[in-house]
Amino acid sequence: MPSASPPHPEPRPVRGPLLKKLCSDEGVFALGVSVARVVQLVDSDEGGTQELAYYVLSDAALTQKVLRIANTPRYRSVGGIAVTTISRAISLLGFDNVKTTALAMLLVDTLDNGKHAQSVRVELEAALCASLFGRELARLSAYQGAEEASIGALFKNIGPLLIASQQHERYREINALVAGGAHTVSQASQMILGSTYDTLSAAILNEWKIPEVIVRSIGALPPAPLQKPPPNRQDWVRLVVSFSMDAARALVRPGGMTADVVRALLERYGAALGLERQRLEDMLAAIRREMDELLDSLQLQPAPPPPDESAEGLPNVLLLATLDAGGSLPEGQHASGKPYNARDQLLAGVQEVAQMRAAGRCKVNEVIQAVLETLYRSMGFRFATVCLKDVRSGTFRARIAFGERHAARMAGFAFPLAAGSDLFHLAMQNDADLMIADAGVPKIRDLLPEWHRKLLPDARSFIVLPLVVQGVQLGLFYADRSEPAPEGVPPDETSLIRALKGQVLVALTPA
Repeated sequence: MPSASPPHPEPRPVRGPLLKKLCSDEGVFALGVSVARVVQLVDSDEGGTQELAYYVLSDAALTQKVLRIANTPRYRSVGGIAVTTISRAISLLGFDNVKTTALAMLLVDTLDNGKHAQSVRVELEAALCASLFGRELARLSAYQGAEEASIGALFKNIGPLLIASQQHERYREINALVAGGAHTVSQASQMILGSTYDTLSAAILNEWKIPEVIVRSIGALPPAPLQKPPPNRQDWVRLVVSFSMDAARALVRPGGMTADVVRALLERYGAALGLERQRLEDMLAAIRREMDELLDSLQLQPAPPPPDESAEGLPNVLLLATLDAGGSLPEGQHASGKPYNARDQLLAGVQEVAQMRAAGRCKVNEVIQAVLETLYRSMGFRFATVCLKDVRSGTFRARIAFGERHAARMAGFAFPLAAGSDLFHLAMQNDADLMIADAGVPKIRDLLPEWHRKLLPDARSFIVLPLVVQGVQLGLFYADRSEPAPEGVPPDETSLIRALKGQVLVALTPA
């Protein structure tokens, strides 16, 4: 088990700018409108089936996929008669099944984009698989018509889905923190986004005007390892939604469901949901088959290799310098001066800054200073500064600094606000975090402005972290060494550095 990080306070509301950025996208806005329309369709003896049939028939692609599902061996009528009408498909599949399929199709058509196909596909498959678990448990339940279990399971993952699709760098940072072993998904998403994924998902559904019963169903369960039998329908739905997502993530990941995962699911949910091992194993096998059929019916092909996701507009030499380097941290002391335990020091700094902000009493300057000091000490820099916009002087100029001759260097560290073609302006214009391993490379030297060459002629490796909020360039962090740094920055350190910067960006963003 990973070591526990300091507990976070109650999840804070999702910050307005993040929610606005996610939901104002034209495609996502249309998705929300369509989802709300389908969710509000209510089964009835007269109008419900007809309204759902009209909705499905209004979309040729959805019509085709619903008919494909209805004609699979699982549902096709006795005698092999083909299903050719949506009304007949609804009769065979069931109203709730077709309704959930329509919702799933909306997610697939809107979010299964090519730009970040692999990441989005992981989250899509988890959402689709969770909806199947939710539907199966609802079918077996004593509660009648518990369709919100399947819909809630489908949309519990909407936060990660939209972050993977619309804010992919943040998605990668969260996953890298989790992969590091010291953070849960909730802790990592809170650190990078300012709210947990569950809180974000609920905020998105509220923005889409989804009924409160479904929004409540995606809430996080108590952290107790052994869940108790739910006292009412609402708590039962929430328990089913949580189980469905946990089981789905395990089922769709490479390697599939292991014996250890089955045991963990039984320990956490078995007593509360009345699941015995054989019943759970039978359910897992059935859902796996149904998931394969669903992916085939929705015509979801394997995701293509990820395209080059480097920031556009940067010269090739700076694209290679962006903080995305692979590899692992070599043992021993680096010749550049970077400590061998840089990751541990960065992690401690991230936790400290997060606690400062969570306490709600620190000023923006205190957050900036804490982040700058963490970068300076954990990465072994000899000089580090934060450079912020000064409208009166028309420059970006250093405000705080640490290290050798920090006062003199801070006084000379300033450059014009006007856009330029040097390394610092390019980094801010493209919001690209850079780690320059060797500033002596000719192509790098050509991008260094004259003032930097004069002020810091012996800087052989340095880092540049732009501070850009909603497209507005506020400044940057800069830190350097007098030796080259061929070891680069591994992904786990990259994520922690970006988490530190993210704390500053959140502090600088108006509430």
